Amino acid sequence: MFTILEKRLLAENIYAMKVAAPRVARAALPGQFVIVRADALGERIPLTIADYDAAAGSVTIVIQTLGVSTRKICALEAGEALADFAGPLGRPSEFVHLPEEELRRRRFVFIGGGVGTAPVYPQVKWLHEHGVAADVIIGAKNASMLIYTEQMRAVAGNLHIATDDGSAGFKGLVTALLEELVAAGNRYDECVAIGPMIMMKFVALTTAKYGLKTTVSLNALMVDGTGMCGACRVTVGGRTRFTCVEGPEFDGHEVDFDEAMRRQGMYRTHEQRAAAIEAERAAGHQCRIGLDN
Repeated sequence: MFTILEKRLLAENIYAMKVAAPRVARAALPGQFVIVRADALGERIPLTIADYDAAAGSVTIVIQTLGVSTRKICALEAGEALADFAGPLGRPSEFVHLPEEELRRRRFVFIGGGVGTAPVYPQVKWLHEHGVAADVIIGAKNASMLIYTEQMRAVAGNLHIATDDGSAGFKGLVTALLEELVAAGNRYDECVAIGPMIMMKFVALTTAKYGLKTTVSLNALMVDGTGMCGACRVTVGGRTRFTCVEGPEFDGHEVDFDEAMRRQGMYRTHEQRAAAIEAERAAGHQCRIGLDN
């Protein structure tokens, strides 16, 4: 069992949980994920690591309550425990393998959209610890949905905020803010974008105009986290790749986002059906199909 050390509400239906998982904390690197189960009968939920502390033996995950399984996890409180917390899984971010000299010469800009801001944080923090001050753009619908702003401010070279309604920072999309930064003379060697699929698609289309290398995380496609279910299949550069074992990070200019979004839409339908069944059970309804013969 993996004890929840701390639980915080970050925004509406978005929670951060710090979990006691010493082995995972010692081995984790930016870009990797864990598989979490609330209990022995729970669904396997892949979640990108939002922070880790090897000395304290803790790993932080950020969860948005989107369906039955995520609600079950988010219902747990500090002091209670998760049944499983397996990881770290997936390949770490490519930049962790760069020689120190080359790493310090590179200019990074990170773009986090919504809950995708959380897994951006350990990447920016790792670079900060290695002497690299990366620029960061955080985007959200409005000020109340912004997360990790203070944590990011402590490790980023420059932090820029964009909200759709202008309630905080730049009014408009993260892509428009990125273009404004480039137009102002900011030079970048690589962009890393994590967030909704549609956001990453348009970030990649924007950076392609500047010939700017772009990495995206397709963690939202993962289901079982082993590659065996095939649910995380995605076309990258004309080849079929498996997000959970070959990613979750890929070259954003080579990802077939339209295919990925169609696949994501199929799973949303299944999750909605599961939520409806769960609601019926909670209301005391028991399906009698096949029982009244």
